[in-house]
Amino acid sequence: MEHSYLFSAILVMVIINFLTRVLPFLFYRGRTPPAPIMFLERYFPPVIMTILVFYSLKDIDFQSAPYGGFELSAVAVTIALHLIFKNYLLSIFGATLFYMGLVQGWFGL
Repeated sequence: MEHSYLFSAILVMVIINFLTRVLPFLFYRGRTPPAPIMFLERYFPPVIMTILVFYSLKDIDFQSAPYGGFELSAVAVTIALHLIFKNYLLSIFGATLFYMGLVQGWFGL
């Protein structure tokens, strides 16, 4: 595969991603967005967090060591980080780093 093809594909993805983030601000500049958009703005982050939690817990094997301890402790860290900082991004990344540290043995467990 040629490098120019890969760079072109990445460039197209960057432009599309940028436009999807910028266009809502351009459309609703100076006026209130419609109710469905306000609803999404308010409730989408908690919904995504809930989906991520259920998705990450769906394959836990409670029959063998560590009996889901890593996953459940990562959920507890996520909850604690969110209650302390009230920042979804920090909660996700902090708990992910904590979980990866447990799984990779960074903490000597």
